[in-house]
Amino acid sequence: MSLRIHFAVGLLLTTLTATTQAESFLKNGDRVVLLGGTLIEREQVEGYWETQITLATPHNVTFRNLGWSGDTVWCESRGMFDPPAAGYARMLNQVGEINPTVIILGYGGSEAFHGPLGVESFKIQCKKMIAELRTPERRFVLLTPQPMAVSQIPGRDRGPAEEMAARYNEYREAYVTALREIAAEEQALLIDLAEPVQKWTGRPLTDNGITLNALGYWVTGQAVTSALTGSSAADKVKEPELLSVSPLGENSQASSTEQIRTLIRHKNELVFHRWRPQNFTYLFGFRKHEQGNNSVEIPQFDPLVEELELQIAALKK
Repeated sequence: MSLRIHFAVGLLLTTLTATTQAESFLKNGDRVVLLGGTLIEREQVEGYWETQITLATPHNVTFRNLGWSGDTVWCESRGMFDPPAAGYARMLNQVGEINPTVIILGYGGSEAFHGPLGVESFKIQCKKMIAELRTPERRFVLLTPQPMAVSQIPGRDRGPAEEMAARYNEYREAYVTALREIAAEEQALLIDLAEPVQKWTGRPLTDNGITLNALGYWVTGQAVTSALTGSSAADKVKEPELLSVSPLGENSQASSTEQIRTLIRHKNELVFHRWRPQNFTYLFGFRKHEQGNNSVEIPQFDPLVEELELQIAALKK
């Protein structure tokens, strides 16, 4: 119990600056888009950030996760069979269709592997992305990548692992500095994910030293929630169990909180298919001449997503 208390107190102190700035950051009716690489994409599967934010805020806030594994500020991953520029343009169009009031950007983790020589180009491209996504009423949040945990890297030969982690963490600091500068210049809220990760002394938060697991999202979700809402839902959202299985199907025996997380994960799956259909190449890509007529069905996911959001809001009350 004392471990949890010490962690909660430490987390409160480390996020005090962000919380003070963001006590009313989320407003009623906000639509939040999460944009970034693996950090963002895997949150749609775990759902701990969104669940904690949903329960901590009194406002009606909805979310659309557009994360893409391995993505960078240049959107190389989103290009698929097209050049990165096409993926970048596709991202701008998708965000434009969703028309969010808040955009959370989770970039810098993949870019940090390129070392300090890439920092300036990263900063230029990140600012370009924000400028092209900006509207008068839109607010931005920047997440810093968490450090690599050498003790959680698989393998027995610790020498190379320690060297790799030390090198990455040194590179990461340069990108965090750039993100801090961007946040100040663009009047964006910055949330440092390193603080809750470094203060945690319990079970591993990653699967491989860098990719957050369920517990990792639960822990970092407390910092994200505190910064965005000025409140906490840590007492409502249970810590993930070791080797727990979280099926998407409804479970009448589950707590109302876990039912909300299940609905959120189901909603996120539909959002994923809405914006990244498995047969994208046939619907919108270079083979759309074969089955492109079926693309008219994709927007039919929208009312299904909205229905689940109504269920989430009702269960939250």
